[in-house]
Amino acid sequence: MATGTGKTKTAILLVYRLLKAKRFNRILFLVDRTALGEQAANSFKDTRIENLQTFADIFEIRELKENGVELETKVNIATVQSFVKKLFYPGDNTEIPTVDDYDCIVVDECHRGYLLDKELSETELVYRDFKDYISKYRRVLDYFDAVKIGLTATPALHTTQIFGDPVYTYSYREAVIEGWLIDHEPPIKIKTELSENGIVWEQGENMEYFDPLTGELDLVHAPDEVKIEVQQFNRQVITEPFNRVVCEVLAQYIDPILPEKTLIFCATDDHADMVVNLLKQELEKLYGNVEDDAVVKITGKADKPLQKIRELRNEVLPKIAVTVDLLTTGIDVPAICNLVFLRRVNSRILYEQMLGRATRLCDEIGKEVFKIYDAVRLYEGIAPVSSMKPVVVNPNISFTQLIDELDTVEDEALPEVIDQLLAKLQSKRRHLSQSSKEQIESITGMPVEDIGDYLQGSQPEAISQWFKERKLIAQILDRKDGGRKPVLISHHEDELIGIETGYGNAEKPEDYLNSFRSFIVENMNKIPALLLVTQRPRDLTRSQLKELKLELDTAGYPEKHLQVAWRESTNEDIAASIIGFVRQAALGDALISHETRVDRAMNKILASKNWKPPQRKWLERIGKQLKQETIVDRDAFDQGQFKAQGGFKRINQTFGGELETVLSEINQELWQEKA
Repeated sequence: MATGTGKTKTAILLVYRLLKAKRFNRILFLVDRTALGEQAANSFKDTRIENLQTFADIFEIRELKENGVELETKVNIATVQSFVKKLFYPGDNTEIPTVDDYDCIVVDECHRGYLLDKELSETELVYRDFKDYISKYRRVLDYFDAVKIGLTATPALHTTQIFGDPVYTYSYREAVIEGWLIDHEPPIKIKTELSENGIVWEQGENMEYFDPLTGELDLVHAPDEVKIEVQQFNRQVITEPFNRVVCEVLAQYIDPILPEKTLIFCATDDHADMVVNLLKQELEKLYGNVEDDAVVKITGKADKPLQKIRELRNEVLPKIAVTVDLLTTGIDVPAICNLVFLRRVNSRILYEQMLGRATRLCDEIGKEVFKIYDAVRLYEGIAPVSSMKPVVVNPNISFTQLIDELDTVEDEALPEVIDQLLAKLQSKRRHLSQSSKEQIESITGMPVEDIGDYLQGSQPEAISQWFKERKLIAQILDRKDGGRKPVLISHHEDELIGIETGYGNAEKPEDYLNSFRSFIVENMNKIPALLLVTQRPRDLTRSQLKELKLELDTAGYPEKHLQVAWRESTNEDIAASIIGFVRQAALGDALISHETRVDRAMNKILASKNWKPPQRKWLERIGKQLKQETIVDRDAFDQGQFKAQGGFKRINQTFGGELETVLSEINQELWQEKA
């Protein structure tokens, strides 16, 4: 189910029914982040099931901090990491679960297919690489004799390999069209001199770079022309001028006094620190004093990140959160209305999860759309990989990590880790400085050149013990004595070139609207709903409107994009419906906001006869529903608030059996061009 459509709530209701029917006795709700586990626990406590009682009122749950399994506990919330440790690396006093402790496992965010783009140092990612994660993740699931249910917005290949093909799918576009999620406007592209033309050092020009291990700055001479493109900004090159220009633009678009919230995706933790400082400076230039907590960093390295996530969700401040990876998955903050991309990612899954942070409804602040500010061409750059399987790249394993793994891997995996250690050692020794060689010799009592031969003649257990007693070697071997890939620091001046709205292949909003008109004309006889919209709008059903929206959306013409294009080409901000845009393109009808059309039509209907008080009240409710759904037909009365009031049959009695005629007259008035 698309991000924001209620996977967790759906799962809670499913779990309740399964427990109530005694299909299962004890269910494990599995997450892979503490923040997601805490959020799930709150949902179990807040979701009202029956007679105003919450799930937690009816069935007992055990949260993350409560270890062990009790017979009376029906739901246990836990992380994958906690079970990896319990099952595969238990301590002396660890209570190991039995295979029948749970008869059902619900796995939230079960895809986990984008570790390529994550900060691997994050405290909760204790795995060597993606394959290692999937292996242990699958072993945890396979350990229990239980039914497995996976929830995700972004399934990957390995998801189907573990859980099988999806038994139910509900797409983002369907959710937007049906009003459960918020759509986004075309991306606002921030173009600067450096992002368009790259950062260039000419031959012989001084290049400054930062050594992240020593914390020192160094100067080198460029061997030849060096050019860094925008894809490498903020990872391979630190460019404060570029980020400052972007922050200047963001300050003009984002007012920290307004209730909407903003999420900024950065490349690294240090980059996030830079953006927080620069954005605060630019906001204060425009708006005067800005509260210190208005802009905060929320990353795995931030102080009390879980508390900051709670504050972002529940408190007025912060208004702007700057993150790297911590807020990409499963975090529910409906007030997020702006996304800012200052990093490139290679994963379709991660990209869609990032977008998903802003798709949720938030009527409290009048949220209608969310906006994307793209300074690194991510929106256009992700297109070539959006339909591809996630790419898996093996990260470089450090000596420190390999030696630490000697304490955690199972006996059968020990030779593999030792082989990797020896192979890396043989390669590394040829590039060590004289100082490093001398330090290692003083620790081991032998020249570096002899260590490999010495260890190859020993048993795995002896080699493991040898390294454990000499862990300081790992720090020396992990130092980069030469050939380090520099993080360049650019002081090249930057300036804003322009701010554009992305319309796919169309460069200007006028071109986009013209292409829409051409599409309507060319497909008038191919899409049945178009004929109804232009010739008999009174007969159009909600189902037909949904199909039409899906057709137009697939062709690249969502309602919100058309509204923005009209605003930018005419300076008129008209919230017209998709029907209005189609009729304007095909028939030349005046473009009027949908709310105005509804008010005008309902006023004429109300004035057309002497309605009885209950009939007038129902007509007023129908008018409100029309503003939300564009069309109210017979089927609409057997859903939502209308169904709760007795549905079509009951309401039709109020209108003396003529409700369908009344609806037809309303739809007719809705699209009359003269008042």
